[in-house]
Amino acid sequence: MSRINTNPASLIAQRNLQTNNKTLNTTLERLSTGLRINRGKDDPAGLIASENLRAEKASLTSAISNAERTDQLVNIAEGGLQELSNLLTDLKGLVTATANTAGLSSEEKTANQLQIDSILQTVDRLAESTNFQGVKLLNGNFDFNSSSVAAGVTDFRVNSAKVARGSTIAVQALITNSAQQGALYLSTGSSLDLGGGSSGLFTIEISGANGARELSFASGTTRTQIVAAINTYSSVTGVSASTFSSSGSSDGIRLRSTDFGSDAFVGVKIVNAGNIQGSNTGVYNLNSTDTSTPNTSLLGAFNSTTATNGVRDVGQNLTATINGVAATTKGRNARINTDFLDVEINFDTSTSQTRGLVNAFTITGGGAEFQLSSKVDTAGKVSIGIQNVAARKLGNSALGYLSSLAAGRSNNVVDGDLNAGFKIVDEAIRQVSGLRGRLGAFQKNTVGATIRNLGVSLENSAAAESVIRDADFATETASLTRSQILSQAAQNSLGLANSAPQSALQLLRG
Repeated sequence: MSRINTNPASLIAQRNLQTNNKTLNTTLERLSTGLRINRGKDDPAGLIASENLRAEKASLTSAISNAERTDQLVNIAEGGLQELSNLLTDLKGLVTATANTAGLSSEEKTANQLQIDSILQTVDRLAESTNFQGVKLLNGNFDFNSSSVAAGVTDFRVNSAKVARGSTIAVQALITNSAQQGALYLSTGSSLDLGGGSSGLFTIEISGANGARELSFASGTTRTQIVAAINTYSSVTGVSASTFSSSGSSDGIRLRSTDFGSDAFVGVKIVNAGNIQGSNTGVYNLNSTDTSTPNTSLLGAFNSTTATNGVRDVGQNLTATINGVAATTKGRNARINTDFLDVEINFDTSTSQTRGLVNAFTITGGGAEFQLSSKVDTAGKVSIGIQNVAARKLGNSALGYLSSLAAGRSNNVVDGDLNAGFKIVDEAIRQVSGLRGRLGAFQKNTVGATIRNLGVSLENSAAAESVIRDADFATETASLTRSQILSQAAQNSLGLANSAPQSALQLLRG
């Protein structure tokens, strides 16, 4: 059958040629761009998934950059603190050297004080000058802000807190068990009565966390004199004494450890009872519910085997929770360390021995905050507090502060209290070392681990996007060859289809 007006074969060839050309164009586009999905119609679902992955890659890249910058910032702070540690080490040596009072002239002491003053000035200068892009790092600029500090809180430190913008964190401590000193009671009467015995002396060994001393007393020695003798060695033994009288009990001496907690203790060993006279003389515990009152049960008379073998009473750490988290405690100190809050609180004696809730303080903001996650939310941020390391801030309220070692101040080395000054320097070294350790742990375990984890996440996100969006060149080149052949075949077929109607002319010739 021959038709001229309509050529179905040509139409079929045209349609197939157009289809093959579209396929060829798509393949060429994919090969030239390297992408399987260039527009939404290529794969609508795949486009959505790949765009989400692209956005995640951008966030991950920025988070890695943030973490690397954070590492550099902490490096600068660590450099300042390292130099500060060296200065404090030199300062400790100067205090120790000046304590050799008999071997130093006044001029040498003055020269040492000049060096100490120079060190203190340098400490302050380091605190003010250490900076990152003009932002000071060690002057308290990155410390946390707080308010409403309770009267029973002597010192506190906020190492880390995640405070949402415009909000605050109320730090509450619930004390469930009190802090205690090691304590014993010696019932001696108002003065020693050795009954004229041949032993002659009453000899006792007092021991504590710092050491022990053996003391001897003659008959007639008053308890006030005994207390004075024991207190002479308080810094050596870690035990202090006081006279004590209570209704219903004989006059005596109360011994207490100078510190609180399970590391503190009071030990009494009777080396020679010296034929001591008097009723109820011996060693007693203090009442467990009222440490101001001796327990009526005698632990051991002075001449008993119990007393001669030695009696000891150990202190007790307070037990507390902070914001519902069980605290790690030592003496009157409590600390929690969680992802959202890391605080350390020291309580005064009264507060640490009173069970109940303490509204310690409120964190109102501050701290150094870093975005180390691809998602901007509270969980994706980390914060750390960098306290002020100026001389007036290193130390604590109980011992004093480093600035007190300056010339003319109470703990200067020329005519001040060297023992107190030495303890302050030790505390300052502990604080700076603790801060360096905390920053080091932050760099290693938080920043370092975050960079590695973000790097893996970036690799996996890029791989996932590649699977969805990138072109498979092996498949596309095969498709290109196929499309080229089919397109050429369609062109040839179209030419044949277009020439077929010419056969109708043969009918006219007949």
